[in-house]
Amino acid sequence: MGDQLFKQSVELTLKVVGGKWKPVILCHLTEGTHRFGELKREMPDITQKMLTQQLRELEQDEIIDRKVYNQVPPKVEYSLTPYGLTIKQVLNVMSEWGANHQKKMQAAPSEPPHTEAAEP
Repeated sequence: MGDQLFKQSVELTLKVVGGKWKPVILCHLTEGTHRFGELKREMPDITQKMLTQQLRELEQDEIIDRKVYNQVPPKVEYSLTPYGLTIKQVLNVMSEWGANHQKKMQAAPSEPPHTEAAEP
């Protein structure tokens, strides 16, 4: 039963902060408040539509806060909520794992992919 709870918890975590862009967005927001344009410039490969969608989902899950200033042109800032700040621990572990994985891959000798010989 405990193993099932573990799996469900990991699945929920990935549902909220997983994917290609959400962890990257969250990494930028751990540095402080960012405007939409700043986030877009720091992630040139993300489309405007995808960034908007990901920010809305993170806001809906109360991970980030969206602050709109009543001015022309409109100014919108994004920041982590107090609850969202707790994701920094997860991002730190992911960063450490990624750095270790990169070292492992660089240290591994290049081997051709293993293929099975076809039997006659």
